[in-house]
Amino acid sequence: MFQHLFAEMNKMLQEIARDYPSAEGESRNDLIRKYNMLHRLSDKVMDEWLVFAEKLSEFREQTELQLEPEDEMPQQEEAPELAMESFVRGQGYYKLLMYGKCIGQFQEVIGRYPDSLAARLYLAMAYLQEGEGDAAWAHLNHMLALIRESKLKAMVYNALGCIRASQERFHEASELFGLSLLHDPALPEPNVNLEVCRKKGGKLQFGNQLVSLL
Repeated sequence: MFQHLFAEMNKMLQEIARDYPSAEGESRNDLIRKYNMLHRLSDKVMDEWLVFAEKLSEFREQTELQLEPEDEMPQQEEAPELAMESFVRGQGYYKLLMYGKCIGQFQEVIGRYPDSLAARLYLAMAYLQEGEGDAAWAHLNHMLALIRESKLKAMVYNALGCIRASQERFHEASELFGLSLLHDPALPEPNVNLEVCRKKGGKLQFGNQLVSLL
């Protein structure tokens, strides 16, 4: 129901981000007005959503209503943090590109569930969006000890390598990309990133598969 709205909001924000650096005069002012409108709209959507979520929660507690089983229910039983309001709010803030508020919510989640892979991944990606590589590193590194699946571990090693490469620590980055390939030789991004390290410049590939998990 909200997909169309968010798609339009994201499209407008991308256009603003594309045009703002070169805009001048009235064109620049128009982009600022559009940005302010998006910010007000995102706050309004979030406020209304949170009020509705709280009413749902109150009704469920008053009636002791049991939700009908769905495909995702076993995952929620395995990961109780998914039911936390902070987790749901954090997801919403991430989708609305409000990364600072997203970080605050998921900090609450890991305060209660420090080994939550999902919460750590959201935190890492939000910190990366905020340009805080060291903070993102801490959460991705914490994930490594918890991950059992080789493919996911490879994706995390690749992301760690990208952080080090962006800091021009190319030797460390190369070792991390090598570890990524060791866990999943079929993963394409590490080979591209190793070439970036060799040339000490170029476009790094964090990996769409890792982002798609959010």
